[in-house]
Amino acid sequence: MTEVTQEKTTGNASSKGALTGQSIPGQLPILPLSDVVVFPHMVAPLLASSPNSVHLIDDVVAGDRLIGVTLQKDPDQEHPRLEHLYEFGCVARVNRMLKFPDESVRVLIQGLKRIKIVRSQSETPYLIAQIEPLDDQFTPGIELAALARNAVNQFQEVVNLSPSLPDELKVATLNIEDPGKLADVIAANLNLSLEEKQRLLETADVRVRLSMLGTLLNRELEVLRLGSEIQTKVSKALSKSQREYFLREQLKAIQKELGESNEHGEETKELRDKIDKATMPAEVKKVAINEVERLESMPAAAAEYTVARTYLDWLIAVPWSKSTEDKLDVARARRILDEDHYDLQQVKKRILEYLSVLKLKSANGETVVGKGPILCFVGPPGVGKTSLGMSIARALGRKFIRISLGGVRDEAEIRGHRRTYIGALPGRILQWLRRAESNNPVFMLDEIDKVGADFRGDPSAALLEVLDPQQNHNFSDHYLEVPFDLSRVMFITTANLLEPIPPALRDRMEVITLPGYTEEEKIHIATKYLIPRQLSEHGLKEKQLRISQNALASIIRDYTREAGVRNLEREIATLCRRTARRIVEGRAKSVMVTAKNLKNFLGPSEFFHDMAERTTEPGVAIGLAWTATGGDILFVEATQMSGRGNLILTGSLGDVMRESAQAALSYVRSHARQLGIEPKGFEKSDIHIHVPSGAIPKDGPSAGVTMAVALASLLMHRPVKSALAMTGEITLRGKILPIGGVKEKVLAAARSGIKIVILPDQNRKDLTDVPAEIRKKLKFRFMKTIADVLREAL
Repeated sequence: MTEVTQEKTTGNASSKGALTGQSIPGQLPILPLSDVVVFPHMVAPLLASSPNSVHLIDDVVAGDRLIGVTLQKDPDQEHPRLEHLYEFGCVARVNRMLKFPDESVRVLIQGLKRIKIVRSQSETPYLIAQIEPLDDQFTPGIELAALARNAVNQFQEVVNLSPSLPDELKVATLNIEDPGKLADVIAANLNLSLEEKQRLLETADVRVRLSMLGTLLNRELEVLRLGSEIQTKVSKALSKSQREYFLREQLKAIQKELGESNEHGEETKELRDKIDKATMPAEVKKVAINEVERLESMPAAAAEYTVARTYLDWLIAVPWSKSTEDKLDVARARRILDEDHYDLQQVKKRILEYLSVLKLKSANGETVVGKGPILCFVGPPGVGKTSLGMSIARALGRKFIRISLGGVRDEAEIRGHRRTYIGALPGRILQWLRRAESNNPVFMLDEIDKVGADFRGDPSAALLEVLDPQQNHNFSDHYLEVPFDLSRVMFITTANLLEPIPPALRDRMEVITLPGYTEEEKIHIATKYLIPRQLSEHGLKEKQLRISQNALASIIRDYTREAGVRNLEREIATLCRRTARRIVEGRAKSVMVTAKNLKNFLGPSEFFHDMAERTTEPGVAIGLAWTATGGDILFVEATQMSGRGNLILTGSLGDVMRESAQAALSYVRSHARQLGIEPKGFEKSDIHIHVPSGAIPKDGPSAGVTMAVALASLLMHRPVKSALAMTGEITLRGKILPIGGVKEKVLAAARSGIKIVILPDQNRKDLTDVPAEIRKKLKFRFMKTIADVLREAL
């Protein structure tokens, strides 16, 4: 510990005990000081606690009372030697000594003259050294007088502003004529660091000492004036919060003047380090640094402080340069896609093409960045759109993000809120990128056709920038207000329908249609994917439940008439649950499900193949329709009754479908004689066209052919061939126009037991999309006119 410490330092230029005529010997005992610098003419109380220091003071008091005092270089040095002390010190006289019961000694010393320690004479029991007294060096003149007067004036103002200095010091310094003594008295009473005081003590040239003192006095005056200004501003009403603010501002001002750390020093230093590590773009880094500087000048209690800090945290956390490395192995990617999904060749082909381009660019030494594709998977529910995105991410070795846009009506969900709002946050895009900690994930925007618009904005309009490869490299979130590069993100959107998606947004995406599965495909999917997954989820082993191919086919035909496989998986889960119960109750060790015993597990069939029975009477025809859940069959029924030539339409028909019915009737009436129909019969009867399943809204032009055939069948009294379905739009001249959704409609026909399908001749090319096994199962007739259809159908 420190040998000698200062109790209280005071300076008195006119101390009565000063010795002016006493000679200074060439050798003196040296007393090390840890926290005080003693100047000539300065009176200072000291506390000595170590045995060596107490022994030294006892010997000095018994002798001439003169000692040398100098500052230690290291205040924690317990037993300093000569090399541990500063070379310059001061010779002092011990005026008073007081001993205490704890063996410590308190003394009052007065500085006499500067000394230089030349060499050590003895180190036991205490340090004795040869010294050399130093005289002040100065030449009287105008410059010296000006420096002295300036020092006096500055010190007078310091005394006025400082509450710790007595007013007597003002009078004392005015009465000192010796410039060297004046400098020492001021230095002894000024609030300076030990190093600054030691430099003043070592300076024998009075002019240089006064110049140094002037600079230090200026700094002290600035600090005191600033503290006085702050105190004046906040002294009117010192509530608790105002008092804290005053202290914080005062501390900040003092620290700024002294060049020390500010209020948030550690925090802002940590933020600056994080900004450097985040490797932001130069523009973003500039914004972040400006925000840190604003944070430094802001009190922690301010409401804006939390807002600024949260904003900085988001800026730092967003993955500006963090990305995952793409696994550019095309064979591996193909294997993963085939493992996870059956068929869907068009989608797999597109992903492998994208991966091949990245690999080719890498092989050519180019930077593998590239614009991420914007894909839109359109198809009925249950065909695997969402799970396909996860497989794509696994194949590419990227992270996967999925957000559902269903019901999103606030634009801020996409682009974020302005920081002026309370609780503002970035949009979902940047929120999920932050969670993924990657700037190149596979980002799935599910149910994009379910996005709505209201008074809060139009989210689909906000998605225009996100899903545009030409501008999403500069995406700006309302919260961050700095551009973020989304071009490396692979965006995948899903939808059941294309029509609700705004045309501008649809144009920015590469649409890939995922049609429904055939019966054979569903059996394969169930065998390879669904059954193993449900067995695992229900704790069953493969040998405990077996489902035959015929049973699967029966489930698909009679229980789950759908485009996807979602309901098929539910029915398989039902089989697993009921098998598990039988095994647990001890009624069976294993179960074999066949087409014969299927009803024991799932109950009666939900769908029936009644096409032949429903078309045995004239006036009934089967059409093919496209719906959001895939294709479906549509019955059109027509009847004639006495009336006034009216056309009655029922079955929740839309405007387009009503117009198709009117066009079909007009064609039949205009060709009545060619068809063998009495023209006058139309004027005395009403015709009623009904499409069953009246609770389901229906619309579209493709039922025109079916309605014309139903009317002709009714009026010609000839039934339509059984197991025959048709689709197509008609004109008043009897032409058949092409329609869409051929694959979905053909698959629906196959599911429903249809044998012959009539299609417009211009849709012949679309038959290539239909699986080969379906083409083999059905017979197709391509027609150009209604007359051709009637010859084939009736």
